[in-house]
Amino acid sequence: MSVQNAKDILGKVLGYIDKAELTEVDKKTIVEDSIKNFNTNVNPGWLEYRKSMSTNAAFIEWESSGAHFTDVYGEEFIDCLGGFGIYNFGHRNPDIVKYVQKQLNRYALHSQELVDPLRGYLASVMAEITPGDLQYCFFTNGGAEAVEMALKLARIASGKRWYISTVGGFHGKSLGAVSVGGKGKYRVPFLPMIQQVAHTIFGDIEDLRKTVEKLEAVGEQIAAVIMEPVQGEAGVIIPPAGYLKAVRELCDKHKIILIFDEIQTGMGRTGATFRCAEENVVPDIMTFGKAFGGGVMPITGIIARPHLWIDELIENPWVLGSPTFGGNPLACSASLAAISYMIEHDVPKQAKEKGEFMLAELSKLSAKYPKILKGVRGVGLLIAMEFADDEMGYNVAKEMFARRVMTAGTLNNSSVIRIEPPLVISKEDLEKVLARLDESLAETAKAFKV
Repeated sequence: MSVQNAKDILGKVLGYIDKAELTEVDKKTIVEDSIKNFNTNVNPGWLEYRKSMSTNAAFIEWESSGAHFTDVYGEEFIDCLGGFGIYNFGHRNPDIVKYVQKQLNRYALHSQELVDPLRGYLASVMAEITPGDLQYCFFTNGGAEAVEMALKLARIASGKRWYISTVGGFHGKSLGAVSVGGKGKYRVPFLPMIQQVAHTIFGDIEDLRKTVEKLEAVGEQIAAVIMEPVQGEAGVIIPPAGYLKAVRELCDKHKIILIFDEIQTGMGRTGATFRCAEENVVPDIMTFGKAFGGGVMPITGIIARPHLWIDELIENPWVLGSPTFGGNPLACSASLAAISYMIEHDVPKQAKEKGEFMLAELSKLSAKYPKILKGVRGVGLLIAMEFADDEMGYNVAKEMFARRVMTAGTLNNSSVIRIEPPLVISKEDLEKVLARLDESLAETAKAFKV
């Protein structure tokens, strides 16, 4: 422990932030410091599998704009990862940044006691752009926190205890969120989980029906069913037509609250403002996040139908939760600007059209390299490429990175690689991505002798 050492570090890094341009010495120092800091003070495992790392160098993210980001040396990448769905409207979208800057010049955080108007305006806008009679909002900071609020609301509003989720589902990594998640890799280290959670096969309405009937037959009361309209981290799994409607009908029949997790599928990503609206299904609770802050500020939340907002929630507004920074003015200004941009530029339509183009072109590449790229699937610009095995998928991602295109895997491996760029990405950039993917597949074919 040394205050002087802290002062030295602070002086150096604040100087870097303040500089218009870095010197070559600055760049070298930042790279060396970053590797050391992550290994010593963050987590050495964070760097172990990064494609951006090598034995003597690293790509250090430093600037970003639109569908591109650059490293500290000015190397430019096309972003086909999109921060796992954060950058629907691009990096540092100027139409969003300007309102955050203006709000920052007014006041940044709320007093916690006076009425902060932007939160109210944002909630009213959400009631207008979400389907059905969804009405009451609760704003949080991260996706898992939003899921926690949804789970708590379902229990307090229903008086019931059980949850039903889906195998392969992903809802975050806090204890409640990971309990209703469907990935053993995240659950096993923390067993036993929160109890009274059952899992069903996503897309199989009969499996869900049997699970509900068995629980009720033995006297268990089900508070909620929670699922993603399209499973993202499971590998972009799209349910059969009519499945979500059948889930809604089953929940209505058994008086079960239906929660849709639209944190990744919302804000235009799948070609609609929210995926459930495209399916003409209204949940009782919907979570939202990721791109909700416009790629500028972290903000997530839930919106619920009015019958869930029981007297206990009104009499004690803090019983559901009281996140210090939830719905703060800076974050709300970013969300309001993001929604405005999405509507004015019809971003969902852009995602739909660009997604159709990409799927058609990717299908051609799958036909060209059938022993490597087994298939493609997706909706809007939430697209998955499925490879013959994990090693081939990783090699393609590595080759793409070498050609300055950022992608990433799903399913905790690289057998399924996502294409999830900013929805505002240009046709020119998409064509570059396809050309570089073709080259990467060709290199992989050579490497694996197929």
